Amino acid sequence: MINLKIGGVPEHFNYPWYLTLKNKEYNKHNINLRWKDYPGGTGQMCKALREGTVDIAIVLTEGIIKDIADGNPSKIIQTFVKSPLIWGIHVGTKSKFQKIKDLEHATIAISRYGSGSHLMAIVNAYNQGWDISKLKFKVIKDLQGGIDALTNGEADYFMWEHFTTKPLVDNGTFRRIDDCPTPWPCFVIAVRNEVLEQNSVEVKKILDVINAKTKDFKKIDNIDSTLAKRYGQELNDIQEWLKITKWNSGKPLTKNLLTRIQNKMIKFNVIKEKKNSELFIKNMYI
Repeated sequence: MINLKIGGVPEHFNYPWYLTLKNKEYNKHNINLRWKDYPGGTGQMCKALREGTVDIAIVLTEGIIKDIADGNPSKIIQTFVKSPLIWGIHVGTKSKFQKIKDLEHATIAISRYGSGSHLMAIVNAYNQGWDISKLKFKVIKDLQGGIDALTNGEADYFMWEHFTTKPLVDNGTFRRIDDCPTPWPCFVIAVRNEVLEQNSVEVKKILDVINAKTKDFKKIDNIDSTLAKRYGQELNDIQEWLKITKWNSGKPLTKNLLTRIQNKMIKFNVIKEKKNSELFIKNMYI
């Protein structure tokens, strides 16, 4: 039995992984795949990939591209969710800020530098025509840290996935000012280079299993009510989320798409220069 560790955010996007692990579908291929939640998001997972404490990670596209460009010894083997991620722009319920234009000089709560909450704050600032060099950040580690920072005034706004934070908007913890969708597919599957060299057959088997699950995920009986109950969501919010979310069932991240994403990230001043696609991508379908 080959032992491999996989991680991702504890959110509804990753429920297909939970189902395949619950059903022990990897054991049939002599793979002992163990899941770990990373509530700190992509920045936390990039660190874990670098340190070797996780082998495979379901990470935000922009975060892992930046981290591989900065030396993370990993490769993207596939897009996982091909639809954009909708980032809600949140302030505390008692905040003086009412509109997105009010936030130009405000302090931004981010989970980590290089995380989605950090990089998408830059994308949003670019979209608004703000001076990116003057953005102010406060590192808060995770969603709970964001709640604390906005409640006690340590930061002014916080960007996190729209539907994950919807219950916090509903209960009055946050007020959502606007949304900012990613200008690219949102989640990819990244694997440490060492694992790809030693266990490429097992990694391909893992892809086969998860792609079969995501292909028919929306057809699972009562999947909307199951997700609503598990993640503390209103049923109509989950139904809306299912409608706009598209998983990728077996296609690699292409060189053309990677080039387009890098071009945008350079424009947003997230990365400094475009690098060869072979640094980022390993095609498991050759």
